Amino acid sequence: MTALALAVALAAGYLLGRWRPWQRLGTWAADQVRFTGAWARGGRGRQAAVVLAHILTAPRTSRRIMRTPATDGPPPVPVRDPDWAADRTNSPSEQKGTP
Repeated sequence: MTALALAVALAAGYLLGRWRPWQRLGTWAADQVRFTGAWARGGRGRQAAVVLAHILTAPRTSRRIMRTPATDGPPPVPVRDPDWAADRTNSPSEQKGTP
C-alpha cells in the first residue's frame, strides 16, 4: 500500500510539474492585468480575483507596479511631417548605380 501511495504521489508530482498550473495562473493573471480589456469590465469580483492571483504568483512585479506612479495620460500622437517625401518612382533594382 505504501509503494502504491508513493507511486501515485510521484506520478502526481510529475504531472503537476509538466502541467505547471502555478506558472499558467501567473501568465494568465499578468495578461489580464497588462491588457486591460475585458477584466476591467468584468466587475469587482473578477478584478479582485485577477489582482489577487497576480499578487500571489508574481509578488515582486505586483509590488513594482503598485509603487510606480500612474501616467498622466496617453502617449503623444505622432505628427505627420510635411517635408517628408517618399521616392516611389523606381523600384530598388532600377535605382542609379545598380546593375
